[in-house]
Amino acid sequence: MTITISTDTWQGRLGMGLAPRELEATLHAASDLTAKEIAKLMGIAPGTVSKRLDDARFKLGAKTIRGLVLEAYKRQIISPLCVGILAILAAAQPLLDEDPAMRARRGGERKIETRLTARRDGVAWVA
Repeated sequence: MTITISTDTWQGRLGMGLAPRELEATLHAASDLTAKEIAKLMGIAPGTVSKRLDDARFKLGAKTIRGLVLEAYKRQIISPLCVGILAILAAAQPLLDEDPAMRARRGGERKIETRLTARRDGVAWVA
């Protein structure tokens, strides 16, 4: 089981190269927040936020905050929460759907055997 950190719109996975506070700052940066706004949410100084983001950028080899977010997304360290919700809904949809018009209809084996028999009779009669 993967340990995750979540914000309003992003989810991050721990143990994939970033420390917990670096990951949290990266998630907030992915939400397009400034260092001051991130500091207020995390309860730390803006300089500390800049340091955490710089450390995360160094670890992932990114030059900018935008590059940090893109690289973390490419490495699947962070992901939007809506993707997870959509995946769960897509997986559960067949289980929850009771619309008779959408159910899979399969012909019985008897019909297939009858058709094959009729074709064999027709070919045998012509020959």
